Amino acid sequence: MKTLIQTVLIAVALLIAYLVYTSIQDPIDFEKAKSARYEATIARLKDIRKAELAYKDVNGKFTGNWDSLVTFVKKDSLILVKKYGMLTDSMLDAGLTEAKALKQGLIIRDTLKVSVLDSLFGKSYPIEKIKYVPVSDTIAEFHLGATVITTGSGINVPVFEAKAHNNTILINLDRQLVINLNDQKRTNQKYPGLKVGSLTETNNNAGNWE
Repeated sequence: MKTLIQTVLIAVALLIAYLVYTSIQDPIDFEKAKSARYEATIARLKDIRKAELAYKDVNGKFTGNWDSLVTFVKKDSLILVKKYGMLTDSMLDAGLTEAKALKQGLIIRDTLKVSVLDSLFGKSYPIEKIKYVPVSDTIAEFHLGATVITTGSGINVPVFEAKAHNNTILINLDRQLVINLNDQKRTNQKYPGLKVGSLTETNNNAGNWE
């Protein structure tokens, strides 16, 4: 009987030790995994922002359609102006403008067309994957939208937004810790996930991690 009691006590002690260990270690493991996934997701959102800004430079607006954005990056071009020479103080004192200096050949401006993909990301960049949240446990896409906001002064401002919820970014991690994180974000009136841009305000295309 004594041996049985001792065995039970040892088992209980081991269980308590395990529960204490997991209560400490689980949040640590969660934070490590969360940081790695957040880092990869933020990098992808920065790429989306880069592509959207280039799209707007060419088309005058953002796009909320993945096919349009990917096709633009793969097949369209950007205008690049190479500048050789610049107006000096003596030229300015002589009343020369850039247009006059160009006409006289004193400075040169060469206009080139360059591939959007090559210019922004490089030929080997997997542009078709830009719409996917970079988490191995999911093939979910970022939510992408674009619209035009009219400011209080009556100015129309094109805006876009790309975002992914924590439930997607942190899929298959400790469910309760994800719920706690989402509740914390909502309590602080913040989006429970990562996003860049906004469809409701002009935030200069900022990310909510910045």
